[in-house]
Amino acid sequence: MTITAPSDVHFDPYDVDLIADPYPMFRRLREEAPLYYNEQYEFYAISRFDDVNKGLIDWETYSSARGGILELIKADIEIPSGVVLFEDPPLHDVHRKLLARMFTPRKVHALEPHIREYCAQSLDPLVGGDSFDFIADLGAQMPMKVISKLVGIPEGDQEAIRDNANNRLRTEAGKPMRAEEGLSGEIFADYIDWRAKHPSDDIMTELLNVEFDDEKGVHRKLTRDELLTYINVVAGAGNETTTRLIGWAGKVLAEHPDQRRELVENPALIPGAIEELLRFEPPAPHTARYVTRDVEVYGHTVPAGSIMMMLLGSACRDHRQYAPDGDVFDIHREIKQNLAFSIGTHYCLGAALARLEGRIALEEILKRFPEWNVDLGRARLSPTSTVRGWETLPAVLG
Repeated sequence: MTITAPSDVHFDPYDVDLIADPYPMFRRLREEAPLYYNEQYEFYAISRFDDVNKGLIDWETYSSARGGILELIKADIEIPSGVVLFEDPPLHDVHRKLLARMFTPRKVHALEPHIREYCAQSLDPLVGGDSFDFIADLGAQMPMKVISKLVGIPEGDQEAIRDNANNRLRTEAGKPMRAEEGLSGEIFADYIDWRAKHPSDDIMTELLNVEFDDEKGVHRKLTRDELLTYINVVAGAGNETTTRLIGWAGKVLAEHPDQRRELVENPALIPGAIEELLRFEPPAPHTARYVTRDVEVYGHTVPAGSIMMMLLGSACRDHRQYAPDGDVFDIHREIKQNLAFSIGTHYCLGAALARLEGRIALEEILKRFPEWNVDLGRARLSPTSTVRGWETLPAVLG
């Protein structure tokens, strides 16, 4: 089936030039092809806020059970039990409830002094210098330390674990990722064995001992494979999103120096600025779903068995939701609903932690470095088709 659209209106998640700045094309998709079909990769896409919002909520039509990544759904592989992102109720609800215990408001709030300490460790040695890399010097460091403290990963192994998680998402420019790799979490096997004998106050210990009623009504503990998968999911997600958020804060605020100066003068505006950054440059600009039944969209039938891409990055710029112009960055914007962390069944469990890390990181950066310009000539976007952000983002201070 072909969806009628001008020949130059398209979305290709592997097009490096397009992904470098997808927003002009997102605007055209919203206006000219709100239901889009990519013949080369055989997926549909929706781009308007209301459509994406409703699609994310409707898990019975748009299923996550085969994965939330285009390559993963097309590979049609068995998803290990415990990959909460790639499950539907009732299995999803059982597993999410277990993880929700690890991200209570009390536990997240208790991390604030540690987050500040990790920021200081990264930033203080740079004071008095003339340059700073938002990724290498902070974005790749602080979130790694925070999630490692939560999970229970020893300091000496943290960078290797972070790099392993990042490498699973990296692709050769212009090509799909190898979807079958990296779901099981076998890299954490030795930690699990050691922590079983040396319990501590961390997620790993808690998951080792937790008892629950599974989707079949059986009261039990997690299997070893489930446990490894859980740890893998938490460690990977905990590193990636905040790293991207910190990078986008560096670039966007360099491009809006007047708004950056407002934040320096009035740090109370920083939480709102973080929310606007997440809307303006969401780290995960799209997610995929498996279509379980024939569904009518804009007068066309999207058949069961199709793949639907939800273009969150486009929805977050839709002027129908964010008047008068979603392509304008405004730290004073009142955001009633933000899809940067999804919505409904798969609303990100770590959203509060990511927001807290982003706020503290920006507070600590602005205290030390109120002025900067990014060196885009030396900056490099990360080669991945799933998240969007900077691999390196050097800045000139002062």
